Amino acid sequence: MKELKDRILKEGQALSKEVLSVDSFLNHQVDPVLVQKMGKEFARYFKDKHVTKVITVESSGIAPAIFTALELNVPVIFARKHKSLTLTTDLYTSDVYSYTKETFNTISVSSHYLNEWDRVLIIDDFLANGQAVKGMLNICSQAKAQPVGAGIVIEKSWQKGRSMLEEQGVDVYSLARIQELDEGKIEFLD
Repeated sequence: MKELKDRILKEGQALSKEVLSVDSFLNHQVDPVLVQKMGKEFARYFKDKHVTKVITVESSGIAPAIFTALELNVPVIFARKHKSLTLTTDLYTSDVYSYTKETFNTISVSSHYLNEWDRVLIIDDFLANGQAVKGMLNICSQAKAQPVGAGIVIEKSWQKGRSMLEEQGVDVYSLARIQELDEGKIEFLD
């Protein structure tokens, strides 16, 4: 997606060979016009998959997931990372390691919102090692829901996430695939 790549080049900050900050338009401050275009592109790509639910992990995946679900006219579920007084029983859970935060989180989805009839599109902001998507796939498996693909805003193509997911038969569609990062340098894979 050219507009996303242009924004990454203009405002993204390669903090190291592993970390890209896109806080100015996606992960802290959100540009709703750009994110709406992302949702339209994900919906276009996955339109024939008969999606019934969109799922993401809180919090950075929520904006692109909502715009995607809006385009597909289906509900969006976000897997919670934190305990809630309203979300205590009948949960599907999975442990997910966050590379950027260097922590494990137990993500949770209520069994009331995901079931064996659902065809699930997973949306995430970044794909690196694939741990967040793997956690959401685990939740889909517990619910006996069918994952139909993973829409990724930004992929770090040198890391193993895509290959691990494709080995599991997941259709991965990334809007921007980065080939290399270094301080002050961002190169895309075409």
